[in-house]
Amino acid sequence: MLDSEIVVDAVVAGAVAAVVSGVPSTLNALASGANPLEASLAAGTLLRRDEQRVSRLLPAAMAAHGALSLGWAVALAVVLPRRRMTAWSVLAGLAIAALDLGVVGRRFPRIRALPLAPQVLDHVAYAMTVSCVLSRRRARRPPG
Repeated sequence: MLDSEIVVDAVVAGAVAAVVSGVPSTLNALASGANPLEASLAAGTLLRRDEQRVSRLLPAAMAAHGALSLGWAVALAVVLPRRRMTAWSVLAGLAIAALDLGVVGRRFPRIRALPLAPQVLDHVAYAMTVSCVLSRRRARRPPG
C-alpha cells in the first residue's frame, strides 16, 4: 500500500508536470508552423481512436493525459531515489518516452505521425518537473 504522503506528492507533481511538460513540442510546433494542438489531438486518439473532431478529441486528450500524468507521477514518486533525483528523472523520462511513444504510441497513427524529438523532450520535461516538485515538497518536511 502506498503512503498517503507519496500519493499526495505524486498528485501535486503530476498535475504541475502535466501542465508544463508540453512546452517543448508546443514551441517546436509554433516554430515550424505546425498546429500546436496536434500533440493533444493525437493524445485524444488514445481514447477515441478514429475520431477526427477537435471538440471530441480535446476532452479525450485531457482525460488521457491527466490519467497518464498522474499514473506516471505515482510511479516516479515511488522509484526515483532521493539522491540525484533530477539526473535519474532524465533517464526515467526517456524510459517513459520509449514506452509511451515506441510501444503504445506507434499503434496510433496520429501519435506515430508526431515529430519524435519534441515528444521525447516533453517526456523528459515531464519527469524532471515531477522530480523537482517531489524534491521541494519533501525538503519542506521535517526529518523523520
